[in-house]
Amino acid sequence: MNRKLIIGFIAVFVVFMILDYLIHNVLLASLYEETEHLWRPAEEMKSWIFFITGLFFAFFFTLIFSKGYEGKGIMEGVRYGLYVALLVHVPGAYVSYAVMPIPYALALQWFLYGTIQFILLGILLALVYSAKTKEGTA
Repeated sequence: MNRKLIIGFIAVFVVFMILDYLIHNVLLASLYEETEHLWRPAEEMKSWIFFITGLFFAFFFTLIFSKGYEGKGIMEGVRYGLYVALLVHVPGAYVSYAVMPIPYALALQWFLYGTIQFILLGILLALVYSAKTKEGTA
């Protein structure tokens, strides 16, 4: 594994977990409280799964970016984050809305916040991959 892949993976994992916490524990907290009958009680949640899936996501998000990296700057990261968000968050949010009795506002915010999150992560990867190495190469 190359150095930028490892750095990108770690950076994406850390930022992903921070943003996920802010989205779900701060921004959406009141909506989750309104629909608490749909969720496991906090003491029954399998919190370790969030960590494992975060690692899985961060690795493959970074790996896929690295395979298609073209060196086109921050907009490459924006585009990549948007494409992955549309692939993941449109079906995730709206299929959940179709099959669960959640308010539309929750599905919409899952989509919007998730899209912003993935765009920011794409920008992060574009910055990691565009950084010069010690040898002075891209």
